[in-house]
Amino acid sequence: MNDFEQLVLRIKETLGPSSGLTSEDVDVEDLTLLMERYNSKEGEWAEYAMADPCMAYTRNLVDEGNGKANLLVLVWTPGKASPIHDHGNAHCLMKILKGNLTETRYDFPDDDAEKPMRLKSEKIHKENAVAYMADDLGLHRVSNQGSDYAVSLHLYTPPNVAKYGCNIFNPKTGKKTHIAKCGNYSAYGQRVALL
Repeated sequence: MNDFEQLVLRIKETLGPSSGLTSEDVDVEDLTLLMERYNSKEGEWAEYAMADPCMAYTRNLVDEGNGKANLLVLVWTPGKASPIHDHGNAHCLMKILKGNLTETRYDFPDDDAEKPMRLKSEKIHKENAVAYMADDLGLHRVSNQGSDYAVSLHLYTPPNVAKYGCNIFNPKTGKKTHIAKCGNYSAYGQRVALL
């Protein structure tokens, strides 16, 4: 068993039969430490890292844990970004496996008036860095400003976005649009059939 497979197993063990990161018996710091201790080796996770140059990023399922979490490898196309989005009342831990990713955080729009989204912060996460995000911290956009693909590992708990979707926000107006379901490009190293 390689180090990446051990990380997946340890995350599953740490989550146990709990309800995820919001459970009293799960410590976000323990999960963060597990991710921080893993030193990324491309050969260990490459089978999950399926890219598509026609997409800003791909979502590649690695593990569903106890059904209360999703562990995904996201592959980010050079020069592309996610929309500004929420996390469907879920928590997210993100580890950079390859390259650098820029995370730009925004405040939630405060009323119905159309106006540009308010920037809270911007940070470049370098290879092997770990970041935490949840809706109570605001909204964010993740971008690959490099010239090569970047890859990140995401733990979402509960897996609300995969089941129920999320909201994306127009940066110029703050207008919210619900995306019904965020599907996976691949699952367990196999391309998911297009519907």
